[in-house]
Amino acid sequence: MTTNPTAQRLPHPLTAKMASVVERMARAGHPSLDQLTPDEAKASYERGAGVLEVPKPELARIEDFEIAARDGHAIPARLYAPSAEVLPVLVYFHGGGFTVGNIRTHDTLCRVLCKKSGCAVVSVDYRLAPAHKFPTASDDAWDAFAFVAREGASLGLDPARLAVGGDSAGGTLAAVCAILARDAGLPLSLQMLIYPGTTGHQDTESHRRYAQGPLLTKALIDYFFGQYVRSPADRDDWRFAPLIADDVDGVAPAWIALAECDPVVDEGIAYADKLRAAGVPVDLEIYRGVIHEFLKMGRAVPEALQAQDDAAKALRDALRP
Repeated sequence: MTTNPTAQRLPHPLTAKMASVVERMARAGHPSLDQLTPDEAKASYERGAGVLEVPKPELARIEDFEIAARDGHAIPARLYAPSAEVLPVLVYFHGGGFTVGNIRTHDTLCRVLCKKSGCAVVSVDYRLAPAHKFPTASDDAWDAFAFVAREGASLGLDPARLAVGGDSAGGTLAAVCAILARDAGLPLSLQMLIYPGTTGHQDTESHRRYAQGPLLTKALIDYFFGQYVRSPADRDDWRFAPLIADDVDGVAPAWIALAECDPVVDEGIAYADKLRAAGVPVDLEIYRGVIHEFLKMGRAVPEALQAQDDAAKALRDALRP
């Protein structure tokens, strides 16, 4: 039984194992990322990224390469493949509030998605705040996605069977790419949005309900977005807040995974509703009693393993020949 006061007062109870994780986090006493400088926050997030993850699956093919951004920057990327065959591919963007995270922090998750789905995965190391403000992350994401869509065959991939996905801020980037892919006429079979941010002002009921976390707090969200946006006007740009996009008609079908006890759960539901209202097929999964970032806690939280299996099935179903 947890004694963590935050876990005890939540309106939706955490599962016993999730509550235990939250209690251990509190007992560890590490400073919240918003108490650190951006460089310290990046290092702290990376140190803790793999603590609760499953062992890294071995794969037949792992290759690092670079993608040219529109301004000439070389965007690092990593290709994962379970075999040497020509494979469908998921272009994946890591989470981290546009401020922390990288290919390494999401290496295990990308390996798991690759292994379980049988698809290749390309993980993209888009540029981060505060050195790179909005809209750099979305520009990098789109440049990387468009490269895979147009040049994927050169990597031994099948760009006719293409998905885009990401968690948290990476889910925002994936949603943006899905809209841009429609506009560019690029084929896209699935958008995989894992607890994505979709609003500009964090004013939903779930943001109020979980303002003190666990893990993702109002203070931390304010810190991340304070690093990324140039001015308040950026928050009203659909590339930051896809929920305010004028038109999502004809975008790719969506698989959306949300955590029940998460500030962004309401905006995830709202985005699913927006897509459905536009006639877009949506599979929405809300995992009960878990928190933001749970997908990377497979060693401790059974719901993470279930969500990974569900994500892999969504990929297989969308990308089968």
